[in-house]
Amino acid sequence: MLSRLRSSRLLRVLLALVAVGFLGYGLVRNRDETAAAISQLSWWSLGGSYLSVMAGIGVMTLAWRTVLAGMGSPLPLGSTARVFFVGQLGKYVPGSVWAYAAMMELGRDHDVPPRRMFGSVSLALLVSLGCALLVAAVTLRETMTQAWYLLALIPVIAVCLHPAVLTFGLNLALRIARQEPLGQGRLLSGRAVLLAVALTITGWLVYGPHLLLPMADLGASGASLYPVAVGAYALAWATGIVTVIVPAGIGVREGALVLALAPVLDSPRALVAAVVSRVMFTLADLSWAGIGFLWGRLSGPAGQREETSVST
Repeated sequence: MLSRLRSSRLLRVLLALVAVGFLGYGLVRNRDETAAAISQLSWWSLGGSYLSVMAGIGVMTLAWRTVLAGMGSPLPLGSTARVFFVGQLGKYVPGSVWAYAAMMELGRDHDVPPRRMFGSVSLALLVSLGCALLVAAVTLRETMTQAWYLLALIPVIAVCLHPAVLTFGLNLALRIARQEPLGQGRLLSGRAVLLAVALTITGWLVYGPHLLLPMADLGASGASLYPVAVGAYALAWATGIVTVIVPAGIGVREGALVLALAPVLDSPRALVAAVVSRVMFTLADLSWAGIGFLWGRLSGPAGQREETSVST
């Protein structure tokens, strides 16, 4: 038993080091482009952008926590921070499964069955995608008419979020993966789904200033600046998620963001805003991972339960 626990800890450490390595590589590889973009902005614009991203990620985390609690595994905030923020570093590793794998492994420490963690992450991602497309459709009407194929996903996602359809879909996915299904009853109440949707839309709105401040610093102006900032990032994120073969949407997100910002910024300045957006999200992910790790340990280290189980 002790040997298995040590192997599990070693695997987690290796995965974390690999994720941080890829994250650092991305920053170093683009350091010249990043430095050039940052040099064009004021410190208050950069600071406000970073705080906006930190706040937005925090709200999105509460949306996922709502989903997980609705499925039967409520977590205290410290445990939520540890599982979500540390696990999300896996998205920087090439491939589409590492964030899932990391969160499923970390969830074991808090008595969350892997299949339930898989279901909650999948559902939260589906809610985020649907809300992102809805926000983009409302704020970027002209741009979204050219991306009608993405708009077509909104009613499909809405149907999939019905509790009965959701239960069937997740159980089917688990059977295909040769995993035990979650059960035949409703996995999530309609009230929990609506709360998760409300929190997610709030998260997209909170993300808005992270682009608005650099855009204004670069000379953009107009009453529609905030809606464009909100919708542009929502559309760019959705495009990056659809392109699952690229880790964390790198490259794809920036290209979509430049196109979405075209009504208010020319391509060179829009690219600066896109680069700053990427840097702020990378720094925020790293910051939240550190906070989540420390918060999780202070609120009740998982290692205490592991040692207790070994001794008994």
